[in-house]
Amino acid sequence: MSSKIENNPSQVDVNKKIPCEKPLQMQLGIMEAYTQAHRSEADVYQREVACLGQLYPVLFRQMEAEDIIVGRLDALPIGFGCVTSVGGVGHYCNFDKLEQIKEALPSKEHARIDALLEYWKEHDTRTIYFSQTLTETTLGKFVDVNFPAIATARLSGMYLDYNKLVDLGISGMRRLICEKLNCVELVNDDKAISLHRAFLGSLDILENVIDFHISQCSKELSSTTDLTRKHQMNDLIDALSVVRSEKPQTFLQGIQLTWLYSLCSGVVNFGRMDDYLGDLLVADLHAKHITERQAINYIRSHYRLIEARKTTVNGRVIVGGLGRRNPTNADVYCKLAIQAVRENKDTEPQFTLRVYKDMDQGVYQDALDAIGEGLTYPILYNDDVNVPAVMNSMQVSQEDAEQYVPFGCGEFVLSGRGVGTPNTCINILKILNIALTGGIDFWDGQNKTGGTQLLQPSQVTCFDDVMSNYKDLLDYYIELTSTAQAFSYQVMNQQVGFLFTSMLTDDCIGRSKALLDGGVYKLGGTNETYGNTNAYDSLAAIKKVIFDDKKYSYTELIEALRVNFVGHERLQYDLICAPKFGNDDTYVDDIAVEMHEYVCNGIKDSAVKVGMDSYLVVIINNQVNTEWGRATSASADGRLRGVYMSNANNPQSGADKNGPTAMLNSLVKLKADVHAGSVQNIKFSKTMFHNKRMIVETLIDGYFEQGGPQLMVSIVGKGELEDAYHNPEKYPNLVVRVGGFSAKFVNLDKDVQLEVLSRTLND
Repeated sequence: MSSKIENNPSQVDVNKKIPCEKPLQMQLGIMEAYTQAHRSEADVYQREVACLGQLYPVLFRQMEAEDIIVGRLDALPIGFGCVTSVGGVGHYCNFDKLEQIKEALPSKEHARIDALLEYWKEHDTRTIYFSQTLTETTLGKFVDVNFPAIATARLSGMYLDYNKLVDLGISGMRRLICEKLNCVELVNDDKAISLHRAFLGSLDILENVIDFHISQCSKELSSTTDLTRKHQMNDLIDALSVVRSEKPQTFLQGIQLTWLYSLCSGVVNFGRMDDYLGDLLVADLHAKHITERQAINYIRSHYRLIEARKTTVNGRVIVGGLGRRNPTNADVYCKLAIQAVRENKDTEPQFTLRVYKDMDQGVYQDALDAIGEGLTYPILYNDDVNVPAVMNSMQVSQEDAEQYVPFGCGEFVLSGRGVGTPNTCINILKILNIALTGGIDFWDGQNKTGGTQLLQPSQVTCFDDVMSNYKDLLDYYIELTSTAQAFSYQVMNQQVGFLFTSMLTDDCIGRSKALLDGGVYKLGGTNETYGNTNAYDSLAAIKKVIFDDKKYSYTELIEALRVNFVGHERLQYDLICAPKFGNDDTYVDDIAVEMHEYVCNGIKDSAVKVGMDSYLVVIINNQVNTEWGRATSASADGRLRGVYMSNANNPQSGADKNGPTAMLNSLVKLKADVHAGSVQNIKFSKTMFHNKRMIVETLIDGYFEQGGPQLMVSIVGKGELEDAYHNPEKYPNLVVRVGGFSAKFVNLDKDVQLEVLSRTLND
């Protein structure tokens, strides 16, 4: 395990970032009550309701002085969730955090903690999964980067059907569920009966949460003497009172209902807000119930609550794009939301704009203005490419594909209609390095072939032998990870129903089935790939230097990799000078295209074998490209042992020598219709962006027209990052795009900072 694993944002314990405000004794009591509820109920769905009832509303925090939207939530070491970045998955136990609480409590209370630890060693969802999944050398826990492949159980990236919630309200949802309950009672379907009753019990919990916040606002109202604050509290009390019994009629009501529901569900990405809130916003503006300034303030408060959750690689808000119910009204929300993002200047939400040919150009220009301020937001996604790509990769209709949404670092899923959680990851470069040696990982000397028969270095006589070895080992890891992905669903389905998520996912209510029990319309998964570009560059270097130019023997190359190029510096130099991806050079780009399609199609075709509707590559990086690089041996592109790998599809930092147009030309050669999302980062200086704005826009537009699916644009002052690296105290609020997420530069690990620094700055 890398010594820096704890810094992986997807693994950071939320309780370390947002300390629970409740006393330790109270926390312990809640966890004991939750455990007792879990122990006492055998039925999966009724057990989940009972457990959730012990968490909500008690885990909701007190509102803060600036809140004009309410809903702040704690997480405990034992509880219920969807993702590791907020507590855990299913019925979870964070054993390390529980041990920390034990140390902080008096010794007389230690036996109570020990009893919890003992129980949850047998019942924690991920522990159950890991006990039946991991292998000795090839498949490790997410995120043990010593392994070429890692896996976990989680339900990342769920986007709920908030349109249904806004259209029906709680009362309408009750009627819909009761109708289905009556049907399944007629046929004595006990499992379906239990599920629908659990749905109703979950709505009871949601009403209790609303009541809690009405009480909170009432206390704030009675304690403040500020007239503005009194008006704000009266508005909140009225809004919460309405949505408890009726569907939302105002912008504030819509925000409050969907936000509190999302917190109860445990989801950490928040959907197409312009679509489900735009009509309510415009109606309020037209009726003069609120002004645009008030609307922006509501959005700012809403977004600050998302920021407060500190999910880092999640927190997605999607606006724009095809498939919205009322684009004109939705675009009103878009414009005000962009202004709210500009004023907040936070790293969350990951504000994402889907662009398309005939979109409102005012929205697009506002977006570019925001990017020009150095916010890294909005992230731009190209619907003209992505909608057809999703149709092909997921094999769905255009209507379905128009509901694609990126989540986390950039994976695609169908909003309200699909599952696409990335429960597996593979290191494309580490697998290549192992294949080159005939099976040994020079990082730790272990054989990591899983029994795959490979040619040994002395048997390799041509570049085709290299490619054959690599593809054979990739096939093994594709099968290993696809099986692990499908099994994660089986384990989670045995333990939980994800009730709140199921209710707003098509068509769990209609099918009378929980999300992972056949309820979801499209059951998909994603496999995160890392080190892609380094692998392509390595293959091109081997072909050029070893087999075309015949400067060195293949066994000399393997020995150089084994010793990290010590004594082989001339060979390393020649490998570095070989063609590199990102320069519009067909020599390396053709290899990149071949391997891109081999990996993507191999993973895509494995879905049916393991019972999923789709299983797709996502070429998206958080900072794991750096962390996995720390545990990856020297590679044939000239990269040294332990050095970070390229970020997503992008050229290895500094390898693109021919300018931004050539770099983007290389990127568009990698087909977007065989995977579920990729990340393209590009960095411009402030001088170029502001003084040559038309050129920058033409470059971006040309990239999209040629088939570019996505772009994350960073605008930084020349020399600014270098100065921030050496003088962090001067730049506490400098935001950079790491990969699939944004962060304050000064908060990143030093080697992650160096990786960001090394990317080409277009000036």
